[in-house]
Amino acid sequence: MKKNQLVRLQKYMADCGIASRRKSEEMIADGMVKVNGRIAVIGDKVNPVSDKIVVKGRKLNAAAKQKRWYIMINKPRGYVTTMNDEMGRKCVAELVKDIPARVYPVGRLDRDSEGLLLMTNDGDFANKVTHPSKHVYKVYRVTVRPGINEEQLIKMSSGMVIDGRKTAPAEVHVLQREEGRCVLEIILREGRNRQIRKMCEQLGLEVPRLKRIAIGQVKLGGLKSGSWRELTKEEVHRLQAPTNTTEVDYY
Repeated sequence: MKKNQLVRLQKYMADCGIASRRKSEEMIADGMVKVNGRIAVIGDKVNPVSDKIVVKGRKLNAAAKQKRWYIMINKPRGYVTTMNDEMGRKCVAELVKDIPARVYPVGRLDRDSEGLLLMTNDGDFANKVTHPSKHVYKVYRVTVRPGINEEQLIKMSSGMVIDGRKTAPAEVHVLQREEGRCVLEIILREGRNRQIRKMCEQLGLEVPRLKRIAIGQVKLGGLKSGSWRELTKEEVHRLQAPTNTTEVDYY
């Protein structure tokens, strides 16, 4: 890096594997970052070669060579998608404690949901996968009770108003019908908080199980609950591709 080359502080933090750019911005706003001895502010730019950047007491080293980790985990129910929790709940950090690097979640899965969760220490990768302009779709297998009718399917597919804003259209397919329950496949192209659960609640449906089985063309497959594996180079490439289609077999 050139002596006078400046980069945004949050980007440099993400490149060092501290956190995603968004989370890095939160850390800066919370006063956790210092540049050359002063508390940093949003908008700061730094020269990683000549500036001293300290995050929560840890000095960042521009010369350090750090392996980039791209992993998927099969998150069990009961775990929160954070690296630590003030309430003492189980965190996904416990599932990746054997990885010799600080990885963090790419996106979220709520505590009662399970399935595919990506984690990385590459801030650019995390930003590309989660940025709304990418429209990276996510596929869920959802069990609802007591069942679902055609009117409810149309409402869910065409978009619903939750939290004062209409959702983007979703793809909804009935996979299995039984007395008192129904299994759906739902494909979303936006990442709003607890979106499927809120849609179902508005329709009077109970959701006893919600599992994410794919993100873009990367699928969970047979990975055991609570386990993790590294993504292949092809999977990493697919997640960062300019466009995504849903023409893929998830099962």
